Amino acid sequence: MKFEIINQPLSEAKADINVIFIIQKNLTHTWVKDKESLELLGFKGENEESLLIPNSRTLYVGCDSLETEDIRLAAAKALESLQKTTFTTLSIGTYLGECPKMSLMALIEGFILGSYTFDAYKSKKEPSKIEKIIVCLEDYGTHTLSMQTAQEALKIATAIAEATNFAKEIVNTIPNDMTPIALAEVAQTLSSLPNVTCKVMDEHFLQEQGMNAFLAVNRASVHPPRLIHLSYTPKEAKKRLVYVGKGLTYDSGGLSLKPSEHMVTMKADKSGGAAVMAIFKAAATLELPYEIHAIIGATENMIGGNAYKPDDVLVAKNGKTIEVRNTDAEGRLVLADCLCYAQELKPDLLVDMATLTGACVVALGEYTTGIMGHSSELKQTMQKAATKSGELTGTLPFNKYLKKLLKSSVADMSNISSSRYGGAITAGLFLDNFIEEENKEKWLHLDIAGPAYIEKSWGYNQAGASGAGVRMNLYWMLEENKH
Repeated sequence: MKFEIINQPLSEAKADINVIFIIQKNLTHTWVKDKESLELLGFKGENEESLLIPNSRTLYVGCDSLETEDIRLAAAKALESLQKTTFTTLSIGTYLGECPKMSLMALIEGFILGSYTFDAYKSKKEPSKIEKIIVCLEDYGTHTLSMQTAQEALKIATAIAEATNFAKEIVNTIPNDMTPIALAEVAQTLSSLPNVTCKVMDEHFLQEQGMNAFLAVNRASVHPPRLIHLSYTPKEAKKRLVYVGKGLTYDSGGLSLKPSEHMVTMKADKSGGAAVMAIFKAAATLELPYEIHAIIGATENMIGGNAYKPDDVLVAKNGKTIEVRNTDAEGRLVLADCLCYAQELKPDLLVDMATLTGACVVALGEYTTGIMGHSSELKQTMQKAATKSGELTGTLPFNKYLKKLLKSSVADMSNISSSRYGGAITAGLFLDNFIEEENKEKWLHLDIAGPAYIEKSWGYNQAGASGAGVRMNLYWMLEENKH
């Protein structure tokens, strides 16, 4: 799907179909040429309501406001409504709010995010026939946008949305195809970007580094583990950002075996790894002025005679010992070693991303990412960026009393809490044991277990992977770059 921006009125655009958003149910706007038909057919212009008028070649879509998230939703709804038509080009005006550039970005993002389909394993594919979207720089209101700013908005929005879809594709791919080695091969394709290198380390490297927690999780898998390290090093970088992603290409629960109904969708346990790769991809594509590292711990958690066991004690890379009380709390073991490795890079910002706990879904719901960390300012800036990006977040507070629930009588700590309550927070506090004192105020833990993979469509997200965490971090980088 291609985009063309033209400095012409919507009425002069040459396309198969015009798309018009009805803002706040206003059917009297000058762009609305079918008011009588709309009223006759009972169209009220409610949010995400759509109606195609074939005679005038116009699709009307309800949109609650000029807020960016409503624009994204309306754009995705427009594509969904045209899915079964034969139109190949559509034209649309701009709907510019208080920040015109971000409004246009939201429009582009909505179209690209809404266009994603995962049909790799379907014999009959039904792709959208829309090939080109023409954006006319005629605004619904009174705002204006220069061609130069519009082109810049298009570039940024395209990189962000396409990176999000890149993450979706990785997550949706089945575990038989997306093994740790295959995930590393995907990462290596990013080496074609300017200033990007990719190193892939095997189990021998993990042994040399003393990453025994990571190795233990992999022990019963026929697929060897991989530590993936992507580096983007532009000249005169403002900061060094290090992202760490949980890359469990499949999680059976290990000997603490999951019930069968909970095992379905566990291909999504690599969502954190996919997200950090996608963030890295977009940042490098946009040539943002940061040195960025993406660290992914790629493995499977399987069962077998050589599987790691409850009652085992593991020695992590930093020398701390961990009593295993549940082998299904494996992501934090992989992240523990990866975080130790990541801190050797001396980050200015350290972010880990993982589908870490079902408890976070209980706390915040299916669509919301949990943000944890020690720095209130850092948590607030990430939450603010998330809001601009359209992603939903909630902060969960660390509690020194909950940390006591991780105590072990035989090791430095247990890999699970002794209480069933506050599980998302205690998982974050477990990771805190592997964050060096000088990095605690620089570290954020993002639990994306809720929004990373949903078995029903929501908003502009299709059923399956959503690319959770990608857009919020890229918006955070863009915001920081202004300062």
